[in-house]
Amino acid sequence: MSQTPPSGPHRIVFANEKGGTGKSTTAVHVAVALAYQGARVAALDLDPRQRTMFRYLENRGETERRRGIQLPGARFGVFTGETVEELDRLAEELAEGCDFLIFDTPGRDDLFARHVATAADTLITPLNDSFVDFDLIGQVDAETFKVKRLSFYAELIWEARKKRAMTTIKEQRREMDWVVVRNRTQHVEARNQKRIDDALGELSKRVGFRIAQGLSERVIYRELFPSGLTLLDKGQLGELGTSHLVARQEVRSLIAGLNLPRRAPAKPAAAALETTRG
Repeated sequence: MSQTPPSGPHRIVFANEKGGTGKSTTAVHVAVALAYQGARVAALDLDPRQRTMFRYLENRGETERRRGIQLPGARFGVFTGETVEELDRLAEELAEGCDFLIFDTPGRDDLFARHVATAADTLITPLNDSFVDFDLIGQVDAETFKVKRLSFYAELIWEARKKRAMTTIKEQRREMDWVVVRNRTQHVEARNQKRIDDALGELSKRVGFRIAQGLSERVIYRELFPSGLTLLDKGQLGELGTSHLVARQEVRSLIAGLNLPRRAPAKPAAAALETTRG
């Protein structure tokens, strides 16, 4: 992890206009991993209908109370407001005193998701390894599988990064690091895997994102949701099988691949705080 100056919380945005890519699960595991490292973490869910990240962290708090334990976690909330100004105020309030602010966005085109994505310090776009998901960032030729054009979403982020780069020094802001996280790769047929590898490599050079290996399709991730536990909560999970140990290593490898900044821990991780004001 790289060092970063204490100029406000590092904003991590999980964004993908397609659902079912493991966004919320990945976001929670990143939040908990950072908390285990001693960072103070806030997490804001921008999907008031599904509230997956909010519910996951809410379940985590209930498990703590039920078992009489204290787990590293995040101060968390859900945005139910109607304006960007309300969102900015809530985010600032929730993240006060925190090192990281994590946003989980809806799996659809959304005004608020765009707003936080273009202001991210680290933008994480989880993709299932398929051309259905790849279409979010670029369109490929049906015969050659070469990238034909950028998608609207990729162009949006590209323009935001260019604008951000021009103001980075003047406003003392960080450059945006865009990371495409590849989830569920083991279910892809080998030839198709190679085509996706090539297309992602080509597009990453054109648009400037990095590629990181994400989480596989494992039942354990779904099973942990009701308790709010993660694969990093070793003392609370009982005996783990080999596949679960491999899954835990996946999470650790993902965290390392994100190359998030490191803050010197001053206090224990912030306790969970439910916030629903808009």
